[in-house]
Amino acid sequence: MADTPAILDLIEHQLGERAVLRHPADQARYISDWAGDRLGMPLGVVRPSTTAEVAEIVTLCREHGVRMTPQGGHSGLVAGALPDRDGGELVISLERLNRIRDLDPINFTMTVDAGCILETLKQAAAEHDCDFPLSLGAQGSCQIGGNVATNAGGLNVLRYGMMRQLVLGLEVVMPDGRIWNGLHALHKDNRGVDLKQLFLGSEGTLGIVTGAVLKLVPRPEQSRTALLGLPSVEAVVALYGLARRDCSDLLTAFELIPRRCIELAMEATPALRDPLDEAYPWYVLMEVAATGPVDLSAMLEHLLERGMVRELIVDGALAGSEAQAQQLWQFRESMLEGQRLRGEHLRTDISVPISAIPAFVEQATREVMDASPDCEIIAYGHIGDGNLHFNILPPTALDDAAKRQHLRELEDKLFAVLDGFGGSISAEHGIGRTKQAPYLARLSPLEHEMARGIKALFDPEGLMNPGRILPVER
Repeated sequence: MADTPAILDLIEHQLGERAVLRHPADQARYISDWAGDRLGMPLGVVRPSTTAEVAEIVTLCREHGVRMTPQGGHSGLVAGALPDRDGGELVISLERLNRIRDLDPINFTMTVDAGCILETLKQAAAEHDCDFPLSLGAQGSCQIGGNVATNAGGLNVLRYGMMRQLVLGLEVVMPDGRIWNGLHALHKDNRGVDLKQLFLGSEGTLGIVTGAVLKLVPRPEQSRTALLGLPSVEAVVALYGLARRDCSDLLTAFELIPRRCIELAMEATPALRDPLDEAYPWYVLMEVAATGPVDLSAMLEHLLERGMVRELIVDGALAGSEAQAQQLWQFRESMLEGQRLRGEHLRTDISVPISAIPAFVEQATREVMDASPDCEIIAYGHIGDGNLHFNILPPTALDDAAKRQHLRELEDKLFAVLDGFGGSISAEHGIGRTKQAPYLARLSPLEHEMARGIKALFDPEGLMNPGRILPVER
């Protein structure tokens, strides 16, 4: 392990006392994520305020053999940005890199520091009649660098794509301290290999993203939101097919929500009231948005009429105002908090072809319930990109250790079903530490060789976020 005082003294000497946090009390908020998961205490926490300072820190760490953990807004869910248990990792927080460097409403781009909060960027874009369309439940705290590193998705992927489609250029501090300036604001650039894509989704294992050029879109002038009651997952997917044809690219969100999630939302937020007169097994929360003279109300009403004629929709509520729309979306936000309040549970982030969702949900539910009749399944997600969160609450009679073991066994069964559908074990949260074993088990020998080769090329000493995605080489 590195000499802790020595490396922190060097960084403090170069960057100032404000940039270094040494004491455990000051480091407390840097050792846990949104779900409350935590591993250990870091060697220390450093908070650079410029790209040059990040480069200085990385250079010093490389010279002294110090392992580094880049960290954003603590909203990850796969333990990818938490310091290791041995106390030997230096957390590099990007929270002080929070400048909006440029916003070009004609080119529809903005250039930002990696530590900028997503919500702040969205507000800045709105002031120029633009929108940065990434929409996440954690947008009030997550940072753009973390969104890049995890290739974040969220609610609007079906219309705008994931971060891979929303990033035009990157600035990255490499593991040897050199700065790669790829901040190109070009919408078309076909000069060989697209290097920035290597860092999107790399979870800080190949370098530290310090800046990004983001793609903006015109700010929607109008939107319509509906919460619909449906009888089955088959009906949900069939309705999605209609919506894609009737609403085309104006469809921005299409969320699958089971009845249990509506109940969890009302438990977490008592001010919420049951949105429909009766309870239904499944719900769809959908939104259409547009600029210009488009009659969204007529479009949505036509879709709902067709859905009811085909007996796909049983009931529904249309938001008549922005406040009502926000209330409907509050169900989507509060149901996550409702799950978290239930304590230990399996969080999954999987994807299958959209047409396979009904069959997958039916088979996965059967396999899990056969193995654990007393567990509770909560399956919801983004129908438009095939991304499901098939979460499992363990039997309440088990103690915490038994719950964790039981959930690992159920995850194995769930992933075995997923393999049969050609699905992915991680659709948007990433691999980190939590998903490393199932990820490695599903890599072909050639894929494993290529992944290790890229890591070795960029970070031959293995100091940059080691043990995430790939295990540490011994």
